[in-house]
Order: sequence, then structure tokens, then C-alpha cells
Amino acid sequence: MHRIVASSLGLGLIPGRLRGSDAGAGTLGAALGAVIGGLLLAVDAAWWVTAAVAGTLIATSLWAARPFAGAHDDPGWVCIDETAGTLVAVIGLTGWPWAVALIVARLGDIFKVLPGVSAAERLSGATGITADDVVAGLYGLAVGWGLAAL
Repeated sequence: MHRIVASSLGLGLIPGRLRGSDAGAGTLGAALGAVIGGLLLAVDAAWWVTAAVAGTLIATSLWAARPFAGAHDDPGWVCIDETAGTLVAVIGLTGWPWAVALIVARLGDIFKVLPGVSAAERLSGATGITADDVVAGLYGLAVGWGLAAL
């Protein structure tokens, strides 16, 4: 059960099965977060509903990743953290700000150049697996809200 949830319902396992490498698994997890965010947007869910779902996914990520997390291991196929971080990025957003927030969050997670993302990743265990994506998602959220304010 942990493996299926940690891999965002198996999405994180696809690249390894197809190519023998986990490269790209995080993007598949992020895509699931975007789909969930899009569905919440389509049903006109209040911002707090998206925030509650994101919070639930963060807690789920901490639970599901725990058995696969060494001191500082972050298995590539574990991508529920990307799903959660992506959903954090789109809380309360619509239109272009929503799309830009997704891009900023994903790039922030991939390149880890934004302050705090690398430090969050260095935390031990499931906390480190999840925290860098949440921090990147918060950057995306800030940029998205900034654009929405313009």
C-alpha cells in the first residue's frame, strides 16, 4: 500500500518500467497534482478546499514515503511529494497565475536554486523527501499570487 501511494498511484513507477530509470517520475507526480488542482478549479472549489487537499497530500506523503526513506535518500519513483507540492502551488489561483505557479514550483523542485529548497531536501527521512517540494510549491504560490494581484 505504501508503494502505490508513494508512487502517486503507480505513476512514479512508469519511467522505471519503461526505461529502466526513475528520471521523469517526479514530473508525472506533479502532473497528477496539476490534474487534481484542475479538477478542483473546474468544480469551483473554494481556496480552502484546495488547501485542505494539499495538506492531506502532504500528510499522506510523509506517511507513504517513510518506509522508503533512508537518512537522506529520496527514491526517484517516490513522487507523492511532487503531487503535494504542485497542489500547494495552485491554492486559490486561476488562469495564467495558476499555470505560472505550476511552472515555478516544478522548476524550483528540479533545479533547487531557490533559497530553502535544497536545505529542505537535506532534512532526514520522509520529511526531507516532502519538504523540498512543499517549499518549491510555496514559491510557485507566491509568484502566482503576485501575478494575480497585478
